[in-house]
Amino acid sequence: MQIQNTLSKGKEIYKDNISSRNRAEKIFNILLLFSVLFGLLMLTVLLIDIAVEGFSWVRPELFENYHSRKPENAGMKSAIAGSLIVIGLTGLFSFPIGVGAAIYLEEYAPQNKLTGFINLNINNLAGVPSIVYGMLGLVVFGRMFDLFKEGSFLVEFLKIPIESGAIGGWNFNLFGLPWLEIHLPFGRSMVAGALTMTLLILPVVIIAAREAIRAVPPSIREGGYALGTTKWHVIKSLVLPIAFPGILTGMILSLSRAIGETAPLIIMGAFTYVPFLPKSVWDQFTVIPIQIYNWITLPQTEYRVHLAAAGILVLLLILFLMNGIAIYLRKKYEIKW
Repeated sequence: MQIQNTLSKGKEIYKDNISSRNRAEKIFNILLLFSVLFGLLMLTVLLIDIAVEGFSWVRPELFENYHSRKPENAGMKSAIAGSLIVIGLTGLFSFPIGVGAAIYLEEYAPQNKLTGFINLNINNLAGVPSIVYGMLGLVVFGRMFDLFKEGSFLVEFLKIPIESGAIGGWNFNLFGLPWLEIHLPFGRSMVAGALTMTLLILPVVIIAAREAIRAVPPSIREGGYALGTTKWHVIKSLVLPIAFPGILTGMILSLSRAIGETAPLIIMGAFTYVPFLPKSVWDQFTVIPIQIYNWITLPQTEYRVHLAAAGILVLLLILFLMNGIAIYLRKKYEIKW
C-alpha cells in the first residue's frame, strides 16, 4: 500500500513538472515570436517611411547628375559608379585570398598551436568594429608608401622619377602592361578603399568558405583518392565544385555588408563631393553611403529627408540585386545528392 502511494505521488510530481515545463516552453515560444514580429514591424515601418519620403525623388536626375546646390538637380552619379568599382575591386581582392586561406586551413594546415592561433584570430577579427579596419587601412594602404612621395629621402637617394601632380608619387607599369599601372603611395584612391574593405570582409569570407568546404562529405574525397588522383586534383575537381555555391553565397553576402559601410571609407579619406566619374582605379572617389551621409547633414529638408531616402532606396535596390544573384547562383550550381 505504501509503495502504491509513493508511486502515485511520483506520478503526480512528474505530471506537474511536465506541465510546468510545457507552460514555460509555450511562454518562451510566444516571447520569441513576439521578438521576431516586433523586429519585422519596425523594419516594415522604416521601409515604408523611406519609400514614402524618397520614392518620388528616384528619378533619372538621381542617376545622371552629380551633387548640386539645387536639390531638384542633385544626383549621385559619381557615388553609384564609385560604389560599384570599389565593390568590384573588393571582390577581386578578397575572393582569391579568402578562398585560398580557407582551402589551406581546411585541407592542408596541420592541427597544431599555430593553426589554432590563426583560427582564433580569424574568428575574433570577424567581430571587430569596421572603424578599426578604417584606421588600419589608412595606416597600411593610405600612408605606408609615403616614402615614395616627392622630396622624400628614398626618392632622392634612388633617383626615382616622380610625376608631378599625380595621386601617387611613383607611377610605374607592372610587367610593362599599361593596364597594370601602380601608383605609390595609394593615397585616397579607390584601390586603397577596396583594400580596406577587403580587410573588413576577409574574415567572414574565410569562415563562409571553410564551412562550405567542410560540408563536402568525406566520401567524395575518399572516392577521388581511390582513383589514384592527387590531393590538389581532388580539391579542384571534386571539393570546390560542390562547395562553390556556399562559397559564392558567403562572398556576395560579405560584399553586401561592405557596400553599406561608411566609417572605414570616411577614415580612409573618401570625398563627400566628387563632380566627375573616375577614369582609373587611382582616382579620388565617393560611395553611396557617404553621399547619403552628406545629404543627411545638410539643413534643407529636400536633402536631409527626400534625397537621403532616395539614396537609401537605391542602395537597398543594389543590395537586393546582389542577394538575388547569390540565391540564383546557389540554386544553379547546387548539387543534390
